[in-house]
Amino acid sequence: MKKRFIWMVLLTYTLLGCEKFLDKTDPTATTFEEFFVDEEDLRRVVYSSYLDVTTTPDDRRLLFYMQDAKSDNAYSRNEDDHHQRVANGTMNSNTRAFEYYWTIYMKQIGRINMYLKNINVPYVEDEAVRERYKAILEGNRVWLYFRLTTRWGDIPFLLEPASIEEAKVPPTPQAEVLDNLFNMAADIANRLPADEYTTNRYMFNKYSFKALTMRYALQHGRYQLAADLAKEIMDSGKYQLYPHYGDLFQYKADQSNNEFIIRMDRESMDNKATNSFRDLGPHFRTGDGQSYSVPLKSLVDTYWTLQGRPIDHCPLHTKEEYELNPGLNRDPRYKVSIMGPGDTFYGEEIDVYTPGNPMYYENQRASKSGYWFRKFVSEDDAFRNGNMVFPLLRYAEVLLTYAEAKIQLGAIDELAKSCINQVRTRAELDMSVADVTLPAYSAYTQEQWMELIQNERRIEFAGEGLRYDDIIRWRLAEKVLNEPALGHTRMVNGNKVSLKIENRTFAPHNYLWPFHQTVLRVEPDLKQNPGY
Repeated sequence: MKKRFIWMVLLTYTLLGCEKFLDKTDPTATTFEEFFVDEEDLRRVVYSSYLDVTTTPDDRRLLFYMQDAKSDNAYSRNEDDHHQRVANGTMNSNTRAFEYYWTIYMKQIGRINMYLKNINVPYVEDEAVRERYKAILEGNRVWLYFRLTTRWGDIPFLLEPASIEEAKVPPTPQAEVLDNLFNMAADIANRLPADEYTTNRYMFNKYSFKALTMRYALQHGRYQLAADLAKEIMDSGKYQLYPHYGDLFQYKADQSNNEFIIRMDRESMDNKATNSFRDLGPHFRTGDGQSYSVPLKSLVDTYWTLQGRPIDHCPLHTKEEYELNPGLNRDPRYKVSIMGPGDTFYGEEIDVYTPGNPMYYENQRASKSGYWFRKFVSEDDAFRNGNMVFPLLRYAEVLLTYAEAKIQLGAIDELAKSCINQVRTRAELDMSVADVTLPAYSAYTQEQWMELIQNERRIEFAGEGLRYDDIIRWRLAEKVLNEPALGHTRMVNGNKVSLKIENRTFAPHNYLWPFHQTVLRVEPDLKQNPGY
């Protein structure tokens, strides 16, 4: 009886849970069919599905720029945001995060299944409108299923609205789920328009959905598919790198670039103000910076030199000199992505070591690492609500995906090298040394190319939510998440000392997440992932 009650609650929420969907055309309507009657209703449910998938500016558990805090890139100071325990390894099948993510994704899929079952009900003057919205809804469902199977492996796979009993099905093996998703994705992309929309630019078009499919093809080792999709997007000529890297993450270029392929803007999230300054920025005077996700030393040290060399393989300075002075001879992406002691913020030098300073590292709202992301943190937002446009997927990812896929296939070609060079040139590296077509790179092994592309992705997309998935698919998490989370480094009494935040652990079984015990009680056919 208890199981049945839980399922009824979940199913009711599935059908009725979206606030926007309830802003119905007919306020007297009492059934689904009564308020799903015309094109505006159809547009509304498509909009609500995006609000589900990309979330609102208020939910730090789902916001893309918070996801680095699950990785070795960053630290989340609020355990309730669900990133901290994933990163430090203190997680099990009773950890609340896993009930939250599973339930919300399944709820969202249930809603889309109901919408699609009734897709022919609303009246539209032009059937092409219905077909476009149908493809977009199907695309969002594929996106959600990619997330589920990436995290949990074998999962229930339902494409129709399900009763309580019908929903209790054995899980489908991950490989079979992926085969279905990639086949569905190809069909969906071919039914979407090729161009972005004048309004609703956040909604899928043919190439933005191919880019999303490309991301998951790389994630799951389907390298030829990833390379083919990346090449098709490049050949379309619809996107290009914006000339100035740092401006993409500030108001200078967030709305005026042709690099964002999938975007998150106020139109896509209920016209709510953006909170990236609050979430990522420092507490400055009365500014609302909360330091919810902050960079770690491991990320800072990853920024190679201006010449494209690791800091421990540079003839110009010692590794210690680079650790003590992160801005020294560094990849220019560092200064526009991260800030810390000695840098200037809002006209003042950042000081994390003086008690009484609002940025003192032991303050509740300060950064325990002594660093902050500069990405998505505009000084203009210090005392106001923001309206920044965020990139959920950029053209730079297309370029580096093609390069990595060819490296993984053992078939690196001139185009792959060109893709790396395009990203490095835009970053303003010293290409007299960093150009990967130079003789110094001619003898690179596949392992060396992989080390290069892994680092290139890490610094290009720092703070953009890709790192956790990267260390999972590269099977690097066992290495990088078994190291302490450290912060700013300085000399104290002649000794090099780094701020220490916490110890971290990562076990081999953590590559897949556990099913929460509540989920297992509700869905008896699910089997707990090994190790939990």
